[in-house]
Amino acid sequence: MPLLAAFTVPHPPLIVPEVGRGGEKQIEETTKAYERVAAEVASLSPDTVVITSPHTVMYADYFHISPGERAEGSFERFGAPDVRFAERYDTELVQRICALADEAGLPAGTLGERDASLDHGTTVPLRFIRRAYTGGKIVRIGLSGLPLADHYRLGQIIARAAAETEKRIVLIASGDLSHKLQSYGPYGFAKEGPEYDRRIMDVFARAAFGEMLEFDETFCDKAAECGHRSFVIMAGAFDGLRVKPTVLSHQDITGVGYGVCAFYPGEPDEGRRFLDAFLKKEEEACLRKIEASDPYVRLARSSVESWVRLRERLPLPEDLPPEMLTKRAGAFVSIHKNGQLRGCIGTIAPTRDSLAEEIVMNAVSACSRDPRFKPIGPDELRFLEISVDVLGEPEDIASPDELDVKRYGVIVSCGHRRGLLLPDLEGVDTAEEQISIARRKGGIGEHEPYTLQRFEVVRHR
Repeated sequence: MPLLAAFTVPHPPLIVPEVGRGGEKQIEETTKAYERVAAEVASLSPDTVVITSPHTVMYADYFHISPGERAEGSFERFGAPDVRFAERYDTELVQRICALADEAGLPAGTLGERDASLDHGTTVPLRFIRRAYTGGKIVRIGLSGLPLADHYRLGQIIARAAAETEKRIVLIASGDLSHKLQSYGPYGFAKEGPEYDRRIMDVFARAAFGEMLEFDETFCDKAAECGHRSFVIMAGAFDGLRVKPTVLSHQDITGVGYGVCAFYPGEPDEGRRFLDAFLKKEEEACLRKIEASDPYVRLARSSVESWVRLRERLPLPEDLPPEMLTKRAGAFVSIHKNGQLRGCIGTIAPTRDSLAEEIVMNAVSACSRDPRFKPIGPDELRFLEISVDVLGEPEDIASPDELDVKRYGVIVSCGHRRGLLLPDLEGVDTAEEQISIARRKGGIGEHEPYTLQRFEVVRHR
C-alpha cells in the first residue's frame, strides 16, 4: 500500500536540545513519543516523507508545494545554527500531485515560493526522523485559507499520486494544538483552547476523521491552533480506509498543546468516505435554507444563479413584495460556502431605483467581482448560503461606547476613505475589534484620525 502510515506531531523548537538548552526536559513525554515516531518511520523505510506544515509558504486561496530538487534549513533563528538539514525533494511525486490537483480544479502547485529554506514546522519533525532514518526524499506542502473540505481533497490527491507513482510514503501532519491553554502561556488563555485539545485528541483516539470537517472556523481561531488543516489533509489521505489509531502523547505544559499520534491504514471501508458524507449533509442543509428563505434571499440567490450559469442579469420577478419595488436602501449580499465567506459586496446608500434592483446588482457583484475571491463556479451553487442585509440610515456617534456589535454596524471614515463592517458577525465580539476591521477595510492607518457612524440592519437569511 503506497500510504504506509501517518503521524501527527507538534513542532516546538524548544524540543531540540540545542535550542531548548535544558528547557526541553519539561516536555520529555512529547520527546519520547517523537522518538517512537522516528523509530516507526525507520522501520517502514518509506521512499518519501510528505510533510504538511503551517509555517512554509501559505496563501489564502492556494496550496503551495515546495519546488525544485533540494532545500536546506537550520535552527539559526532559534539560536542553534549548527543544527542543519539538506533534503532532496521527490520531484516525480510533486509533479503528479500538481497534475491531479489541476485535473480536480484544486488550486495547488509550486508557484509563488517566497523562501526556499526549510521552516521549523518541517525541520522539527526531520530532527527526529533523520536521527533514525536517513533514506528517502521529502515533499513539503503548505496549508491555505481554503475550506477544510479542500484540505481533505488535497489529502485524497496525495494518496492517489503516491499510488500512481508507486511511491511508498509516510505522511507527517505537522501542527501544534491550541496555543491558549494556560494563562502563563505565550498567548494567554481562552476557554476554547482546552476544548479544542479535548475534542481533537478524542477524534484522533477514535480515528473519527469526518468530525474534523465539522470543527467551526471561528472556534479554531479562538483556540489559536495551528495544526487543524494539516490534520484534515492527513484525514483525506485515509479516505475510504479503516484506520488503526494510537495516541502516543498529549501535553500542555507550556500553554501550547502538543499531540503525537500514529495512524496505520487498514482494509477499504466505504463507510469512511467522510468528504462525500460531509458534502451531502451540507447540500441538504442548504436546500432546507433555500426552502425557508424569504423573497429578499430568493431574489439574491436567483440573481447569483442566473449570472453564474448564464452570465445574464436577472430581470425583476413580478411577484416581489411591493416594499422591495418602492423602497430605496443600501444593501449587502453575503455568500458563504462550507461555513466560509465566499463573497460579500454591498452599498452603504442606495444607488438604484429600488431595493430589489440594489439586491440584484450586489448579488452579481458578490459572486463575480469580490476582489478577495475568484468568481463562483456552477459546481458551487448547491453549497452556497446567501444572506441579505438591508441597511438603515447611518447616524454619527462620538465614541465606541455607543456601539453594540450585535445591534449596530459601523462606518469608519477618514476624508474620502471609508470602511464598513456589518453587525452581528461571528468572531467579532467587541466594538474595538469591529472598528479595527472596518478601519483596515477602508485603508485607514492605525494612528490616523477618523469619525464613526453606526447603523442598524434588517438581516434576511
